Amino acid sequence: MNSQTRIITIANQKGGVGKTTTAINLATALAAIGENVLIVDLDPQGNASTGLGIDRKNRTISSYDVLMQTASIEDAAVPTAVPSLSLIPSTLDLLGVEMEISNASDRATRLRKAFRGNAIASPFTYILIDCPPSLNLLTMNAMAAADSVLVPLQCEFFALEGLSQLLETVNQVRAALNPRLTIQGIVLTMFDGRNNLATQVVDDVRSFMGDKVYRTVIPRNVRVSEAPSYGIPAILYDLKCAGSQAYLQLASEVIQRERHLRAA
Repeated sequence: MNSQTRIITIANQKGGVGKTTTAINLATALAAIGENVLIVDLDPQGNASTGLGIDRKNRTISSYDVLMQTASIEDAAVPTAVPSLSLIPSTLDLLGVEMEISNASDRATRLRKAFRGNAIASPFTYILIDCPPSLNLLTMNAMAAADSVLVPLQCEFFALEGLSQLLETVNQVRAALNPRLTIQGIVLTMFDGRNNLATQVVDDVRSFMGDKVYRTVIPRNVRVSEAPSYGIPAILYDLKCAGSQAYLQLASEVIQRERHLRAA
């Protein structure tokens, strides 16, 4: 794997917080500003694959095959309709991975091995891993392979409770599997400015996590919700909507943080 490649896992054990929407639109925004991006869909539901227009019948090689060590990153990556954005699709086969490799000594590092085995200089500057909504073996593989974790957090009452659990898992992975793992940032999603609770959650998360929280807040947006049914990212579906504009700003923040990291 190219030493310039940055691997970011997008994780939260809660469902419905905007993980896949963030993965798709952040990847598209990064591609739009000149990065060469790969999304690895590690969620058995395969929503990132569907949201990028990869039909189930065309997912002949998937992230399951990569984890089972029967296919390489190059074999599994397919181009999408977005220039400079490729995808390793997901299939329901992933549901059985935990059982199939649970006794293997390398069960939590299969994905990392696949990236390291990609000996030819990788064309990708960013790899985003879309995780399932649980802290299972798939998420562990993603964290063990990543440089950092990006956490989408819905602006709702129990947000901080879930965040604490996720941060504890990151600490455990750092201690046991991947000492270089960091929190890239926390992105607040599905924000509704008319809701006093949402504003309170934003304030609470910022006071708890400080500058780890991105300045950009992703609003609740109908156009962003509609885009996956057309198999394209919101940024292509409606560039001018508030959600698309927010994801472009988020991509700019991610790039800035990565530049600071490299400079440091």
